[in-house]
Amino acid sequence: MKRLLSALAVTALTATSALAQTYAVTNGRVVTNTDAGIIEGGTVVIRDGDILAVGANVTVPAGATVIDADGGWVTPGIFAPYTQLGLIEVALESSTNDAGAGDSEYSVALDVADSFNPAGTHIPSTRIEGVTRAALYPSTGFNLFGGHGALVSMSGAADSLFETGSFVYADLSQSGAGTAGGSRSAAWTFLEAAFGDAAGFMGRFSAHHHGDALDRYDAAALVPVVRGQLPLVINVDRAADIRRAIRFRNEHPPVRMIIQGGAEAWMVADELAAAGIPVLMDPIRNLPGSFDSLGSTLAAASRLHDAGVTVAYTTETADGYFNARLLAQHAGNAVAHGVSWDDAFAAITLVPAQIYGVDTRYGALASGYAGDVVVWDGDPLEVMSAPTHVLIDGQETDMESRQTMLRDRYMDITDETPFAYRR
Repeated sequence: MKRLLSALAVTALTATSALAQTYAVTNGRVVTNTDAGIIEGGTVVIRDGDILAVGANVTVPAGATVIDADGGWVTPGIFAPYTQLGLIEVALESSTNDAGAGDSEYSVALDVADSFNPAGTHIPSTRIEGVTRAALYPSTGFNLFGGHGALVSMSGAADSLFETGSFVYADLSQSGAGTAGGSRSAAWTFLEAAFGDAAGFMGRFSAHHHGDALDRYDAAALVPVVRGQLPLVINVDRAADIRRAIRFRNEHPPVRMIIQGGAEAWMVADELAAAGIPVLMDPIRNLPGSFDSLGSTLAAASRLHDAGVTVAYTTETADGYFNARLLAQHAGNAVAHGVSWDDAFAAITLVPAQIYGVDTRYGALASGYAGDVVVWDGDPLEVMSAPTHVLIDGQETDMESRQTMLRDRYMDITDETPFAYRR
């Protein structure tokens, strides 16, 4: 079952740096993601990690550290809804890849939080692009279940994980079918059997139960999904597979389902909207990478929004472990292909928080929300814009990464530069 880490414990871990800290971001075009809309010449006040006030006529508290946005944009932090940041350093080097456990005897019970490294070198390069929160996803192993996902901040601090056991991930696509025995029939039969094992574990079997699909440990880990306490995230692209997923959800109340991938989700947009199933999709996915995604189109995001589907954007076509930093660019491309600016920006901020059930704390600028605030030098969905300041939990973060350090090291090389630095 998901565990929201204690606010008191987090406060204790960060007390030294966060003690009585107040920031005021002034003179900005404040995107609130609330009914207040966009506030011109607005101010955001953050105290002790949380937003205290937002508005056009907010008084700056005495002693506050003032960040002058100088007319730039001020927004909530970006929330990456599908990533493997902090799980992989180099994808082809197995000793640095903890995203999946193909040789493990366990599947559902695996918790991606145990593999997360807050000191991963891709985290700073993501943070300085305005990403402050992310959902961590496992890769699948010997069966179609990858295990439990988690929610993290991009602070790089030891307490970056703020929720564990957030959802369970399963692959019911072409690749999942291959894992399950070679066909989609095998994959859906396995999922049905796994749900039966979980139901049996709840009611009929002893602690030594080994089910038809899962052992007792994995069956126990699936129980919160069967009870509707955790969402089941299903990786599918093909329209026919999405319809099958909707039928599975309808046959197994009170299961909560999220579709990840969804290349052809626009073809069944009305059905998804009626079922209330959200979709995590990449708006610039337009090429048929497999027979599952023949219907990929740049118009997919617009069609899903128009149908009333809850949509959050990913960077699936880029890379799962270091290019979540491109989310704003992907959202900008959605705008170029028919999505409204407000919908596209919400799809990388507030909507991911809503999908994971943490939207009372993240994804908006309003009193009581976490102090995740980004100051931009221009429209955040324009490719040439960049953050000038990033605050996470009310603390200003370092705008430095390995890439910026290499840039600074080699930018100005002269004959007087030490030999090791020269080209």
